[in-house]
Amino acid sequence: MEGASYQRFPKIKIRTVRDDFMKFELRDTDASIANALRRVMIAEVPTIAIDLVEIEVNSSVLGDEFIAHRVGLIPLTSERAMAMRFSRDCDACDGDGQCEYCSVEFHLRAKCINDQTLDVTSKDLYSSDHTVVPVDFSDSSTGIDNGESKGIIIVKLRRGQELILRAIARKGIGKDHAKWSPAATVTFMYEPDIYINEELMESLTLDEKREFVESSPTKVFDIHPTTQQVIIHDAEAYTYDDEVIKKAEAMGKPGLVEIHAKEDSFIFTVETTGAVKASQLFLNAIDILKQKLDAVRLSADTVEADEQFGELGAHMRGG
Repeated sequence: MEGASYQRFPKIKIRTVRDDFMKFELRDTDASIANALRRVMIAEVPTIAIDLVEIEVNSSVLGDEFIAHRVGLIPLTSERAMAMRFSRDCDACDGDGQCEYCSVEFHLRAKCINDQTLDVTSKDLYSSDHTVVPVDFSDSSTGIDNGESKGIIIVKLRRGQELILRAIARKGIGKDHAKWSPAATVTFMYEPDIYINEELMESLTLDEKREFVESSPTKVFDIHPTTQQVIIHDAEAYTYDDEVIKKAEAMGKPGLVEIHAKEDSFIFTVETTGAVKASQLFLNAIDILKQKLDAVRLSADTVEADEQFGELGAHMRGG
């Protein structure tokens, strides 16, 4: 029945999981849920980031505000962020945002004492909580000391220059500031459904088949080495550019291929900043999305109660 709503049971299939990367399929739902999940992962999953910087000594070439901005953008390990309090809601410090329940304190002290340039990096930040530290981007599995293993550079010091600062990290979300976003990128695409008209394809010569295959900017199609038939090499490489469809029409073979987007199937790619693992980011996003849906349902129940009881319902809620 047109316009009727029905309950859906979305399904998820994990393809690839690493600490900072995840690829999965979301099926049996629509674009509104897929986009809601994407937006929650980017902007509403909380992390911990430096929010207050007090600089005691700074004789470097960078100004205080510049250094404070760079320090604030350093990703911090945020596994405990979900359990922490927002500083504005913390009753232990009356919203001051400087207690163990809603903040973590960092210290940095560096001075260059020789003629070699000193790199002050995120590894020079010392935390009061061992579970909240700057993200380590070194690859311990290789054992190679590359440039990244030294940490994120904050400033470079020459002989006699010094930097001493104290910083307070707090819980926040990407909606308030990008430094709290746990995601480097979250994208999804509709899963393509590709149909090849074999009868029309057989009417093409081998050179025409090669032209057709090469007309796609990405390697979606290929020619089978034995049968010389056009086959689907990688359907997900299709970027909805319509180049192969235009090529088929130019060859006088409209309908040679049909490509449609499956409106209930999505392929997600998630890359994190390292603040939380990709799998944990996904699970936290699901929990937050459920909380938001519960709030909507409660709001709907409240409106329904108002319609049923009128001013009495609003009075009982203090309205």
